[in-house]
Amino acid sequence: MHDSAVLAWVLTAAHAGVQLVFIVRALLRPHREPASRFAWVLVIALAPVLGIVAYVLFGEVNLGRTRIERLRVAFDKLPHAGGVAGASAEATVPDRFVPLFRVGHSVSQYLPVAGNRATLLPDSAAAITAMVSDIDAARESVHVLFYIWLADESGLKVVEALKRAAARGVVCRAMADDLGSRALIRSQHWRDMALSRVRLAAALPVGNPLLRPFKGRIDMRNHRKIVVIDNAITYCGSQNCADAAFAVKARFAPWVDVMARFEGPVARQNQHLFASNWMAQSDEDLSPLFAEPLPVPVPGFIAQVIGSGASVRYSAMPETFIALMNAAQRELVITTPYYVPDEPIQAALCASARRGVATTIVFPKRNDSWVVAAASRSYYRDLLEAGVDIREFAGGLLHAKTLTLDGEATLIGSANIDRRSFELNAENNILFYDEAFTRAVRARQQVFLDAATPVTQAHVDAYSLWRQLWNNSIAMLGPVL
Repeated sequence: MHDSAVLAWVLTAAHAGVQLVFIVRALLRPHREPASRFAWVLVIALAPVLGIVAYVLFGEVNLGRTRIERLRVAFDKLPHAGGVAGASAEATVPDRFVPLFRVGHSVSQYLPVAGNRATLLPDSAAAITAMVSDIDAARESVHVLFYIWLADESGLKVVEALKRAAARGVVCRAMADDLGSRALIRSQHWRDMALSRVRLAAALPVGNPLLRPFKGRIDMRNHRKIVVIDNAITYCGSQNCADAAFAVKARFAPWVDVMARFEGPVARQNQHLFASNWMAQSDEDLSPLFAEPLPVPVPGFIAQVIGSGASVRYSAMPETFIALMNAAQRELVITTPYYVPDEPIQAALCASARRGVATTIVFPKRNDSWVVAAASRSYYRDLLEAGVDIREFAGGLLHAKTLTLDGEATLIGSANIDRRSFELNAENNILFYDEAFTRAVRARQQVFLDAATPVTQAHVDAYSLWRQLWNNSIAMLGPVL
């Protein structure tokens, strides 16, 4: 046998061996639906080189051993999540809502606590104004964490407020995702904050992008939006630290968000969530923050932080959404910019409508992600046939992530109803039971509904064959991501 033939045989065998190794890895990967495993096996088998590269980059939910270990150490140093905000108020929640808070507790161990008050901010500019006002009034500490922080008017207002607070002796800690906020982190504004004694950290630093896939997925990001002032005030919602004009994607503007300002024990839960992120990226121990006595109880509603991510148990957010959908008896209203559900989520939403619940979901008419837009619309037909009222908001990119349930309970925060929020991103949400504040959120949802166009069966029937093929083909990629 010629040497060239032997070499060809060896290379073929080696290629097949590597291909088999990755097929086995795809089959053995935990927490994957059969459809996902099948999709990856097919990709690796049909396009070996590209398939293997794609699997290395995107095939496994790998935060990285070092990051997981640092998070574990952080949680070991911090007081247990269940005790940071006082005793559970579960006994005062109506029986049918108790399982919802138990699901939330199973995600990040925070208890439903009473004595909270909240304000829904009118718009993005008002939210930034309120944050700056609270930072200017801070006496002890200010903590901020954003996925995207831009050096625009709103972003720089917060930068300057932090510098002012640090100058008068307030301990300020600012964290931003290293990918989502890369421009600010690498700018003079970030260096100026450091010179002003604002303590800084980059969440999930990318490092060398060529080496990152071997240490953890580059697209696993900290998507949280957390502001905590003096351990007593916190903000939660969908808004990044940026103008509604959102200069990095201006053609989709305005970004339409929902942000709420909370006072009460739930702020200490958000503080704990922030502290775990901070301690995972720095050597500073924030556990002394929780030695402060709990404030004297005051009247207020029941709320609970739900912090999900790759370091938390698998399927935390899908289970939370499904529990809420299944609990609806009269009305379920959802706003989300990104809808790429798994099968249980889609089934739960359809089942809600089929059992007579007035079920409405609002998407942006123009999405900044053409992939998500196509995938979302592939689910329209089944939703409509089940009786779900679908609306498309035309007044900008509806970025608000809200869910109201029977006019009594609400989930608000950073999580989308897509696989990225389910499996890859660190997210923060607040679940609360209160008719008055739920009415406020529901009224805001109605503003979105009034500015949205109903999607009918006729609209979907009018999709061209090529558009149907495109939407469904893109949706098939869901299990691969």
